[in-house]
Amino acid sequence: MISIASLWLPILVAAVFAFIASSVIHMMLPYHKSDFSGMPGQDDVMAAMRKAGVTPGEYALPWASSMKEMGSGEMLEKFEAGPVAFVAVKPNGPMNMGKTLAQWFVYLIVVSVVVAYVVGRTLSADAHYLEVFRVAGTVAFIGYAGGQPITSIWKGQKWSTTVKNVFDSLVYALLTAGAFGWLWPR
Repeated sequence: MISIASLWLPILVAAVFAFIASSVIHMMLPYHKSDFSGMPGQDDVMAAMRKAGVTPGEYALPWASSMKEMGSGEMLEKFEAGPVAFVAVKPNGPMNMGKTLAQWFVYLIVVSVVVAYVVGRTLSADAHYLEVFRVAGTVAFIGYAGGQPITSIWKGQKWSTTVKNVFDSLVYALLTAGAFGWLWPR
């Protein structure tokens, strides 16, 4: 059994590798450019949302406050008329990339700590690189990709976006696995 504390270096290196990879993927490679598109009449939609006093949060359109209301004729008409949407509203102002990137890095550390926990409990100090790589990569992939389909299933995200995010997760998992295999205490 290997302690999490003794795996601090692979935890940190794996997080840094995944952070660099995600930066390259999202800033230099073009395949995520089609994840979002502009809303038709965005100025009118934004003005209507401001007028309605929409604050940061998640919203469903149309919205029903109960299952009884969800099945009412009025709600069914609203669903038929559309649009049916889930909308996430962020605070006004430019995106705070510093805060977002810091939260992302903390998440990378959390996944790496979980990887360290599982690998440290399942493998011994004399484990070979490929054994460490296999277990670390599997756990990291679950940590990065496991929840990706939920957004397509429940909130309507395009499946193509989910597939791209799962591919990115595979890249992060392979880098995490490589860092743990390389820096495994022997």
